[in-house]
Amino acid sequence: MKNVMLALALLAAIPLFAQNQKPSVSVNGEGTVQVIPDEVVIKSRIEHEGEDAAQVKKQNDQVVNQIIKYLKSQGVAEKDIETDYMNLNKRYKNYEQGTFIYVANQAISITLHDLDSYEQIMKGLLENGLNRIDGIQFESSEKEKFEAEARKMAVLDAKRKASELLKPLGHEVGQPISLSENQSSPVFPMYRMNDAVEMSAAKSDGQTIAPGELEIKITVNATFEIR
Repeated sequence: MKNVMLALALLAAIPLFAQNQKPSVSVNGEGTVQVIPDEVVIKSRIEHEGEDAAQVKKQNDQVVNQIIKYLKSQGVAEKDIETDYMNLNKRYKNYEQGTFIYVANQAISITLHDLDSYEQIMKGLLENGLNRIDGIQFESSEKEKFEAEARKMAVLDAKRKASELLKPLGHEVGQPISLSENQSSPVFPMYRMNDAVEMSAAKSDGQTIAPGELEIKITVNATFEIR
């Protein structure tokens, strides 16, 4: 009997709950900011191979140390020289004969805060033994500032869209009920280049990079009361 009474009480409360729900409209908003990059990340790799594992590793380490020493001499801070990974692998030289070679490599990300120094730094890296370039990536030191600007634009865009939806119906946008940001990140394209072309260009006296613009995009989900 108690269960029946409880069920009846819940059923009676449902219409009241529904009446308390205010009509709403849900939309997506988007904000985009075009940014001139002021930093460049060089994705580099030092790689050597040979038949003696210890000798190959030693040779690779010597070049790595030389490159790090060179970067520091050019004013690159230690925090801007980051080892991504290092490997020593055994690889078949001749599968049928069962002979092997050893390959040692170490990947280093180098961040330059002055784009004008790129040509000189790249040339010095190659002269000091760098033998692989996996690509370069342009970035902005004021990423958070531009993200905040794009976020504001996204919220205003959501409100504008809600207003456009409601205006033909004779309604207006009320107070926000919910607001959430989608997982998004700045679009900082990675430029990958053929090793031979890049190394040849870097040794010349001409300009070898064109930063262009970056795009920072933020999207939000918003729900507003209908007034």
